[in-house]
Amino acid sequence: MAAPEAQGLGVDPREDRVRGVRGGIGHIDHEDSKDWILESLSLPERPGGTAALEGPPSVPCIFCEEHFPMTEQDKLLKHMIIEHKIVIADVKLVADFQRYILYWRKRFTEQPITDFCSVIRINSTAPFEEQDNYFLLCDVLPEDRILREELQKQKLKEILDQQQRERNDTNFHGVCMFCNEEFRGNRSVLLNHMAREHAFNIGLPDNIVNCTEFLCTLQKKLDNLQCLYCEKTFRDKNTLKDHMRKKQHRRINPKNREYDRFYVINYLELGKSWEEVQLEDDRELLDLQEDDWSDWQEYPVSAVCLFCEKQEETIDKLYVHMKDTHEFDLLRIKSELGLNFYQQVKLVNFIRRQVHQCKCYSCQAKFKSKAELRTHMENAKHTSLLPDSKTWDQLEYYFPTYENDTLLCTLSDSESDLTAQEQTENVPIISEDTSRLCALRQSSVLNQLLLQECLEN
Repeated sequence: MAAPEAQGLGVDPREDRVRGVRGGIGHIDHEDSKDWILESLSLPERPGGTAALEGPPSVPCIFCEEHFPMTEQDKLLKHMIIEHKIVIADVKLVADFQRYILYWRKRFTEQPITDFCSVIRINSTAPFEEQDNYFLLCDVLPEDRILREELQKQKLKEILDQQQRERNDTNFHGVCMFCNEEFRGNRSVLLNHMAREHAFNIGLPDNIVNCTEFLCTLQKKLDNLQCLYCEKTFRDKNTLKDHMRKKQHRRINPKNREYDRFYVINYLELGKSWEEVQLEDDRELLDLQEDDWSDWQEYPVSAVCLFCEKQEETIDKLYVHMKDTHEFDLLRIKSELGLNFYQQVKLVNFIRRQVHQCKCYSCQAKFKSKAELRTHMENAKHTSLLPDSKTWDQLEYYFPTYENDTLLCTLSDSESDLTAQEQTENVPIISEDTSRLCALRQSSVLNQLLLQECLEN
């Protein structure tokens, strides 16, 4: 009771004691100093309190106090079947398993289980003492169906909100899995780099959610020397890299369901994966629309500049960019050199390879980075100084430097290309004389060959 009296006087006896020690007025022996508490303490909390929330999330059993980690969902289902004889149908269609279990756990305390579940009697022909009843919880029950639909809507909303946050996030920091180059800003910078420089494409950034977790999952597989596509394990990193390059396995395994949670399409419809959505037969939808294409929207395909990472939605805008920024006029070069479609492809692939190797195709100087190369070529006016056509008009440049080079698909292959080629080569064209067709048939060498074959037979 001494402490309350001291508080009533407005003085804390502990403060007075501390002041005495600090000022040298009071004296505390060594034994008393051991009883001082210089840090805050916490009492142990019983299960279910704040301490119980630490660690991985868990799901309780519907009927008892058993808890199972979220990652061990199958163990919980097995427990409920064996111990409580309840079966949940189509568990994979439940968008949020934890909320689903908690909802029915509460409902089963309010009403008997038979009000919600279908009763399945096993061994019905056996003696009564050997018969047993199991309870089936499924979406035939309207309440269960509504619950599943609501959980699906909530999950979709959470995923779309998360996706929007990632799309607007400018604090992303990631490292390329193939060249260890660091990227900051938006996640699309890293994903576009891996697609462009390493031909590793996991999809459009806007179609991916929880991107950081996705990249960590892929990096962990590579650290374990595991191929991302065939998922075989190799003895060292160089062997894995050679395998993925030669087998063209720089992509993820589309049949691995582990990746489904990183794609928004898998959350759009209840119980449908991206494969099922793509395989849907939409002929009935087309019949209802009666060939109405008024709502058709054609999305432009972005093409990348030959010298920098600038992307434009149309090829005309890209031509203007390269002409104004890099003084490289592809249309003028095509016209002056009379390039046909295939020669344009070779030229584009040649320039792509030289820029990728940080080499100036005009003076053959090499640089440490593409930025230094661009600065040199623009200052020296080397972007428009192409080498002799014998250098780039080679069979090896039929093959694209980048697999997803959209610029190659937008090059002109009009009839004017053929006309220019014909004018350059001056190949004469002689029309067919059709005035003496009968005489041609009679004097044709085919008649003699047929007659000779008949005589031999």
